[in-house]
Amino acid sequence: MADATVLYDAPGPATIRRQRVYSAIFLVVVAAVLVWIVLKLEDAGEFDSRVWNGLTRSNVISALQDGLLATFKAAVISIVLAVVLGFMLAVGRLSDHRWIRLPFWAVIEFLRAVPVLLMMLLVLKLTGGHDIDPDTRGLIAVVVGLTLYNGSVLAEVFRAGVQAVPKGQVEAAYAIGLRKNQVMTVVLLPQAVRFMLPAIISQCVVALKDTSLGYIVLYPETVRQGKLIAQFLQNNLMVFVVIAVLFIIMNNLLSELASWLERRLSRRGRASKAAAAVEEVLPAG
Repeated sequence: MADATVLYDAPGPATIRRQRVYSAIFLVVVAAVLVWIVLKLEDAGEFDSRVWNGLTRSNVISALQDGLLATFKAAVISIVLAVVLGFMLAVGRLSDHRWIRLPFWAVIEFLRAVPVLLMMLLVLKLTGGHDIDPDTRGLIAVVVGLTLYNGSVLAEVFRAGVQAVPKGQVEAAYAIGLRKNQVMTVVLLPQAVRFMLPAIISQCVVALKDTSLGYIVLYPETVRQGKLIAQFLQNNLMVFVVIAVLFIIMNNLLSELASWLERRLSRRGRASKAAAAVEEVLPAG
């Protein structure tokens, strides 16, 4: 019984052998499928030098750079505004007054339920009667759509992070005479950031990926630039493979940033606790 888990007994020798056989068969099947795909692509000429030489042209690289810059621009603006909006919505959602809390709850649920693309198309329609550059209209549509949706999601993340702080600390803060805004800024938020950080960065990754919806509203981000490049080179597959790799790299960089920030905050928290313990041990004066 020592080797048994909570939910099921540990597999015996025969089961382990079967699992290894199934795993080997699965790997062989996956390898065969990959080889078949590669051979099909090779027969279609997708690995010809002309395809890859086209991707290294200066105008193609310039177009990709413009698309990446547009993607970063929309993502950064949307993320910053979404964090601000999410914080404001979370403050209203955490209000002690029902007449304030319920409208904020309704707004959050509404924004979370409406598809991001629908928001973008609505903003694009509303800005259609004004003398605005098409690229600017697309940027406004993407930013507003991503801000409203991600802001509503982050509002729930902030609320959950604040509520994850032990209630005893809040009661102690009120006991020493702190006001509610002081409790929020001095006691709750510094601790809640550690709980919220992984979810915040995860939502940033979602916002970065959702900038690709700008393709629908004619915003010249990476996917739209990729479509234009594919039409120019008369090759869709390899162009979008390159774009997919670029998105994977960007998302992984964001994830690594999240891990680094989380480790840094954890070390800072441990250092603060150690300093507090030393102060308690050292004699006064």
